Amino acid sequence: MSEVVSVNIGVHRVVPWTQSMGSTGIDKRPQPGRVRAVGVGLEADVIVDTKNHGGYDQAVYAYASEDADWWEQELDKQLWPGAFGENLTTRGVDCTGAVIGERWRVGSTVLEVSCPRIPCRTFAGFWDVPHLVKRFTEQGRPGAYLRIVDEGDLGAGDAVEITHRPGHGVTIGEVFRALTGERSLAARILEAPELPESIQHRAQRMLSLTQPS
Repeated sequence: MSEVVSVNIGVHRVVPWTQSMGSTGIDKRPQPGRVRAVGVGLEADVIVDTKNHGGYDQAVYAYASEDADWWEQELDKQLWPGAFGENLTTRGVDCTGAVIGERWRVGSTVLEVSCPRIPCRTFAGFWDVPHLVKRFTEQGRPGAYLRIVDEGDLGAGDAVEITHRPGHGVTIGEVFRALTGERSLAARILEAPELPESIQHRAQRMLSLTQPS
């Protein structure tokens, strides 16, 4: 069964390991009961670096518990729901294989897969694991950002039902690989019109660099 294990909301923390902000909302903690998904995020979620996080295309971040279990074994480190800065910890959901533009019904909310999460130094600082960004990138288990299509509420135990999947088949994993160095995938990911405009522009620039002059 595909379901939500935990819904996690960020708290504001002042820390020395952010990229420049001095504080962060990466510390997401499980919430009891139902949580509203409205506008461009979950109610009460803290997002400090609004330049790189949050907004329409990054309203909700989902990470698979199966990938979290893999990281626990890899790092011999206990991880918890919200440890990846994710709002939704899922079970039975292939976040890496999710198709750009596919829609999930969760509770009374409809969410749309938009793009992968690209790791930053704040993430490495949160875990206190040197070279985590490099290792995270190499493993290609980025989790999926989602847009809020229909506002509603969601909670732990809710089923994740895929109600629509675009025929182009471009996945979160392919977009992540394209954005982290595999330029040969630029043309492929441009087949997904549901990609955020900023990523489409990046892919077009990458494509121009791979084409003979």
